[in-house]
Amino acid sequence: MNATMYPVFLRGIIDASLLIGHPLMVRLIAILALVAGLVPHGVAQPYPAKPIRLIIPFVPGGAVDITARTIAPGLAEELGANIVVENRVGAGGTIGADLVAKSAPDGYTLMLGSNSTLSVAPSLFPKNPYDPIRDFAPISLIAATPFVLVVRASLDAHSLDAVIALAKAKPGQLTMGSGGTGSSNHLVGELFQMLTRTSITHIPYKGTGQAGVDLLAGQIDLLFDQLASSANNIRSGKVRAIGVAAKTRSAANPDVPTMAEAGLANFEVTNIIGILAPARTPADIIEKINAATRTVLARTVVKERFSGIGVEPSPSSPAAFSAYIKEDLAKWTKVVKEAAIKVE
Repeated sequence: MNATMYPVFLRGIIDASLLIGHPLMVRLIAILALVAGLVPHGVAQPYPAKPIRLIIPFVPGGAVDITARTIAPGLAEELGANIVVENRVGAGGTIGADLVAKSAPDGYTLMLGSNSTLSVAPSLFPKNPYDPIRDFAPISLIAATPFVLVVRASLDAHSLDAVIALAKAKPGQLTMGSGGTGSSNHLVGELFQMLTRTSITHIPYKGTGQAGVDLLAGQIDLLFDQLASSANNIRSGKVRAIGVAAKTRSAANPDVPTMAEAGLANFEVTNIIGILAPARTPADIIEKINAATRTVLARTVVKERFSGIGVEPSPSSPAAFSAYIKEDLAKWTKVVKEAAIKVE
């Protein structure tokens, strides 16, 4: 080594010590020089070097929150850093999503997003505070659960053809509940009406849970619900499942046909949960989190936990997740426009 290899401030001290010639000074400078040679000047610490915030844009206890708390311990272990799950709720998930979109792209603020934050809200609100394509770096899909058409147990319709025939025979008389105007199950119901050319009266509630309660009580006729939410009521016979909007039947409810099997092709609607970072997060950090996510989703304990809430582990590449967001956003933007859905 020579003096030119050391940082400027050390070279100055070395030069001064050589002029002074004091033995203790020379030894001190030798130690400083050795440290400077072993630790290159200005090299950043490897990621992650501090706790990571995992933002959940929804209330505790929901599907996204449960998913986050299921995978967080494994991610912390794989990444070697504490994962702090933080609920930032409000405005249909847009408050938490906007927080992440505007965070530093350093891998220390991540989000679990869903169709609500990535597709539905941006398609509904012209002044949505973030762009789901421009402002996020998708890392991996995590979980997926399809929507299922469920009807009250007393409805005189036991097949998809019967539901459609009843809706056409009595335009506007069948009632369809949802978690609110512009909610994901509202949009699924509007897409269903477009494809089947039916007219069903929409009854918005303050949350899908309330709509489900009224369906059980027979106050509304039908509901497009996430299969994870309706699985137990379907198995107990409290509601009747007409068809699941997926390519294949669900392992949790294998007796329920797919919509294609029931007679309605091209009606596949799945609610997804995925992990994202702010746009411009370095590619090596994205890949590291993606690899950790894949490892965690392959664990038996995680698979069992997901199975208990009716969702399927669905790891993906960042590119595949990005493509999904673009496709899903385009689909719901079209539905909102054609159905003239307005949210004040």
